[in-house]
Amino acid sequence: MMRKEKIQASLNLSTPSEVLAELSRDEDKDVRWRVARNTSTPPEILAELSRDTVSHVRCNVAHNTSTPPDVLAQLARDRDCDVRWRVAANPSTPLETLLILIVDDDRGVRGEAERALSKRVHCTHQSG
Repeated sequence: MMRKEKIQASLNLSTPSEVLAELSRDEDKDVRWRVARNTSTPPEILAELSRDTVSHVRCNVAHNTSTPPDVLAQLARDRDCDVRWRVAANPSTPLETLLILIVDDDRGVRGEAERALSKRVHCTHQSG
């Protein structure tokens, strides 16, 4: 597959999981981060990509609303503050993980976690 085809397949929600698995191991980080962003990527592949050496790949796993809660919890402890910020911004991040992020060393991560928690409290208050 040529690079352009790999990139298109990595973004396509209809790409079979076997193909996404193969693309997740591609040497091209631009292919891997697109697989990480694809909400059809299976949880076990997202878990593998969460350990990628390229932070942009991990950022896209953290951004993906299909990422499993345990993987988001792991990424909440990532060395890269951009990864942690995306975990805080992800609406699928569990409350327990947000509570970890509100005491993060990075002010931006703390602020995003506080915003996310506030939004959830506000939504819960309105629906209750």
